[in-house]
Amino acid sequence: MRTITSQQQLDEETPLLPPPQQKKARTPLPWRQFSIILFLQLAEPLTSQVIAPFAPQLIRDIGITNGDETSVGYYVGLMYSLFFASQALTVLHWSRVSDHIGRKPVILIGLFGLSFSMYCFGLSRTFSGLVLSRALNGALNGSVGVVKSMMVDITDSTNLAQAYAYMPLAWSTGGSIGPLIGGLLSRPVEQFPNVFGHSQFLKTYPYFLACAVPATFSALAWLMTFLFLRETVPTRVTLVRFLRGKDTTPGPVTPTGSTDSLSTEDANGDDCKPLPLRSLLIPRVIIAAGNYAALSLLDIAFRDVQPLFFATPLEFGGLGLDPPRIGNILAIYGVINGLFQILFFADLHDRFGSKIIYSTAMAAGIPMIIAFPILNAVARVQGLSITVWAIVGLQLALSMLLNLAYACVFIYIAAASPNPASFGATSGIAQLGVSIVRAIGPASATSAFSLSIKDPRHAWIVYYYMIALVCIGIFASLFLPRQSWKNHH
Repeated sequence: MRTITSQQQLDEETPLLPPPQQKKARTPLPWRQFSIILFLQLAEPLTSQVIAPFAPQLIRDIGITNGDETSVGYYVGLMYSLFFASQALTVLHWSRVSDHIGRKPVILIGLFGLSFSMYCFGLSRTFSGLVLSRALNGALNGSVGVVKSMMVDITDSTNLAQAYAYMPLAWSTGGSIGPLIGGLLSRPVEQFPNVFGHSQFLKTYPYFLACAVPATFSALAWLMTFLFLRETVPTRVTLVRFLRGKDTTPGPVTPTGSTDSLSTEDANGDDCKPLPLRSLLIPRVIIAAGNYAALSLLDIAFRDVQPLFFATPLEFGGLGLDPPRIGNILAIYGVINGLFQILFFADLHDRFGSKIIYSTAMAAGIPMIIAFPILNAVARVQGLSITVWAIVGLQLALSMLLNLAYACVFIYIAAASPNPASFGATSGIAQLGVSIVRAIGPASATSAFSLSIKDPRHAWIVYYYMIALVCIGIFASLFLPRQSWKNHH
């Protein structure tokens, strides 16, 4: 009887609803190391985008086209594609190496490669020299995927979204400053005769000064990495032992990254050993990498078509804007997009999660693409009216939503890694797919746009193509889990 009474008392006093689960507090970012990582990320967009303003004139100057103006675009496109093609051949290997010997040595090699290849590019006077420099630039750029892995190393599950929100700021800053440097410092003897008019060296190498600025920045980034960046791989082997391949079992070292790092929690046993490549080709890694590639293909196609559309005359299906207006639009967008990501992404992610934000961002691609023909139709009737600029603003806002998908997919890639010791290789697999689509994406999108303006019967073919890319991205997103894959880390 006493047992029954106590059980009844327990049932009556037990609340029907469990107490609300308290939200885990967000771990503060390790700003000293995190700010260095953001600084390092400026190097790649600076070196890749600095040639954009002067690349066509450079091709004309070296005489490879023999005066054929229609061939200039082909050779410029070839230079861009070679960078991503050579990067695709090496990025996975660099990322896997970083799991064994550490992130810092690979980043140092990558920064040295960026600096050396850009100096070589500025000194090249033949097309073969330009090709070799660009290929070297992509092949030695081992830090592109490793920096993302290091960002995972120094964060945990509570602040990873906040960390990734800052990535667009570094890329948009480098992507804006690079073309500005290239346009301002190319052919300095002609632009600034009072300052550089007596320099025979700059007369012989008119593009060296523009290339030397990002090359020197990469050299300074190398020095900062060497002096201040701390290694985040808790166990690693020496480079000599790794190259010999006799014993790649990592030896213990003292972790110097964040104590709350994803990669140092419960890292014991087999979790300290980087897995072989075939063990990484599991469904969740393939799903995360596939979504990253699909997003990158859509994004780079849009980024290449958008300025072409703005510059194309109204009668051919564009808006007919002049270069200063186009530059102002893209610059304003870059600043607002970076601030939007920093201010809102982490809170949006805490509230809605990666899957909802990623799916919404991909779906925003459809009205973003449809805005192109609508803009042309309205501009034909009203000219550059307030309505046209409002639609341009809406398209840019939808583009900012699309950029939210990048931070989400990086979180999925981090969660897809089978163990903390394989973050680098997992990131490398994802970056390999992105490098491949970026090698083919610009040419395919701009070719479709050229076909659209040449033949009125095919006026919408570029938009059909880009909407198809959106549909591919939406389809790929269906395979992402509602909650990120759970690992012990």
